[in-house]
Parts: sequence; structure tokens; C-alpha cells
Amino acid sequence: MVVLNPAALAVEIREYCGAHADAAGAAKYARYFKEGYDAWGLADGKHEFWNAKREEWLKRYAKLGLKGFLRAGELLFRSGKHEEGGMAIRLVKSFGAEVDAAALPGLERWFAAGIGNWAHVDALCAEVLGPALGAGRVRLKELAGWRESKFRFQRRAAPVAMLNLLKGKFKARELLQFVRPLMMDEERVVQQGMGWFLRELWKKDRAPVEAFLLEWKDRAPRLIFQYATEKMDAEEKARFRRTGKRG
Repeated sequence: MVVLNPAALAVEIREYCGAHADAAGAAKYARYFKEGYDAWGLADGKHEFWNAKREEWLKRYAKLGLKGFLRAGELLFRSGKHEEGGMAIRLVKSFGAEVDAAALPGLERWFAAGIGNWAHVDALCAEVLGPALGAGRVRLKELAGWRESKFRFQRRAAPVAMLNLLKGKFKARELLQFVRPLMMDEERVVQQGMGWFLRELWKKDRAPVEAFLLEWKDRAPRLIFQYATEKMDAEEKARFRRTGKRG
């Protein structure tokens, strides 16, 4: 008799992936991941793994609840295999409004376990963390510690999750104040996330973002500005060129 616990779920998912591995499929997406891409080759969203099997696991392991699925996700991320982490995100997404601040410690352990690429971070933010933030189930101040995390992808998650806040009412200056500690981050993936957020915020409220960028233009990494000014015309971009040396 199989004991239905988080470890059993993780093993079952891993064994399914191993039995259906496709080397050609794994190689197909590797070029998109500079940090490395270790996959089983099941990335096609139409594969039964992402649909029928996911529903099967949700139903059969339903008694685990959100807490149990978060634990299973921690175990899945330890393998480093792309699909295992992706399934962890899909499973937790299914809990919808149950995901609130109480789930944050479980999600934080995913980063320690091995979230290691931008796709996992961005999917987690778009499908789980961002909606919880936008709905008020998670407050921005509860993500404050993520800005100082030793895990670069957890730091990236802070601004990327905030993209969801731009769908409703927001105060641009408060959001800019929150991301300020990340403006000097040395990790490329964090800089890209910051630039992405600033670009989208600029689309909504230009003046405070431009003032913020002018403040940082001679100090912050240029990659942030490359992304943040991407939708500006040449004349607008020229305002944010560095005029001095980075201190």
C-alpha cells in the first residue's frame, strides 16, 4: 500500500518523468537558459503530464492540502529537473485563493531547495505569488525580506511578482521605494527583473519612474536601464545615459 504523503507524490512525479523522458525535447529549449537547463523533455504544454496527470495527482493526493503540496514542491525542486519544478508550481496554483501569507515560508523553501532559472520564477510570480499579492492575500511588506535573500532568483521574484499590482490601483512612488534596495544588485537575473518591472510601471505612470531612473542613472547597472527604457524613443532614452562613472 502506497502512503500518500508529499514524499510519495514527489517520487511518483519523478518516476513518471523518467519513464517518459525525451532527450530531443530536453535539448529543444536549452538555448533559452544561460544558467543551465536540466530537463526530462516534457516541456510541451499539451503533454498529458501537465493536464491529465496533474489532475490525477491533485485528486488522489487532495488530503495533503496546500501545506503538503508545498512540501512536495520543495522535494521536487531539489532534483533540478525543469518539469518537476514546473509541476510543483502548477499544483500549488490549483489552490487559488488558499495561497496567502501563510504559504510564504513554504515557497521560500523552494528557492533554498533549488529554483534555478528565470522561467520557474516568472511562472511562480505570474500564477501563484502575483495573484496573491494583487488580491491582498500577501502584502508587499511581507516580501520585504526577499529583497535581501542570498538566493538571486528569490530576489528577482520580488519585482516580478509586483507586476500583478499594476493591474489595479497603486501608488507608483510606494512601489519604487520598495524596489530601491534592488537597484544595485549585481546579478543579471535580478537586473532583468528590475528593468522589466520599471518598464511596465513606466507605461502606467511615467513621471515618477523617470525621476527614479534619473536618480540612479550614474550608479545602477546599465542592464536595468536597457530593459526599463526599451519602449522609449531614442530621445527619451538619451536622458538616461550615464554621464559619470559608476561609484
